[in-house]
Amino acid sequence: MGTVTETAPEAGLENTLELDCATLSTREVNTALRELPARSRVRIVNPRGRHNLAVALDQELDIEIAGHAGYFIGGLCDGPSITVDGFVGWSLAENLMSGTVRVRGNASECCGATGHGGLIVVHGDTSSRAGISLKGAELAVGGDVGHMSGFMAQAGTILVGGNAGDALGDSLYEAVIYVAGSIASLGSDAQVEDLTQEDVDRVRSLVERAGFDHISPEDVTRVASAKHLYNFDALKEQKY
Repeated sequence: MGTVTETAPEAGLENTLELDCATLSTREVNTALRELPARSRVRIVNPRGRHNLAVALDQELDIEIAGHAGYFIGGLCDGPSITVDGFVGWSLAENLMSGTVRVRGNASECCGATGHGGLIVVHGDTSSRAGISLKGAELAVGGDVGHMSGFMAQAGTILVGGNAGDALGDSLYEAVIYVAGSIASLGSDAQVEDLTQEDVDRVRSLVERAGFDHISPEDVTRVASAKHLYNFDALKEQKY
């Protein structure tokens, strides 16, 4: 079993616990995180694309992952603040309940999938299906999102600081998507709607909390559900 050290590796990180993926397994890292008292500060070093780091945590922790990480980072969490200083793989912050997960690079597919609460911030781009089946969380992407982002998003907010790929908001329910750039195409039952002052205020709040400085809240496009798919007969004309 590897070692856990308490160290101050950089200025401003005094009393920070350091967990080294070069000597600790993923299970050992996550076990150490779950055993910490609330409001502890942790720095995970040498992640080297490791999957499933900082998952299933249910208390307030301040966690920095110093490098690129793999898939399912910060998944199933309820409370911690997690920052990744690099890129991440599939399903960042999957099923997040509360807390903040921030990536200072790009994220792969299904970012924020099924997130119930909390804030997910990606400073770069995300791949396809960002915010799929979102259930109340807030997802802020500084750059572009791939095709079918917001697919079947049931509740919550998605903010795109760049451009959106094809089929944006396909089968959207009560979630709302705001796009600062262009939209390649809308998905089934998604429509562009007029921006209200409430929308502007919501976007402004999200921009400030995300730490973005390139989005004008008054100049985004609002995408929401046309609600034609809320009720339908699967047998009508023998087709969906």
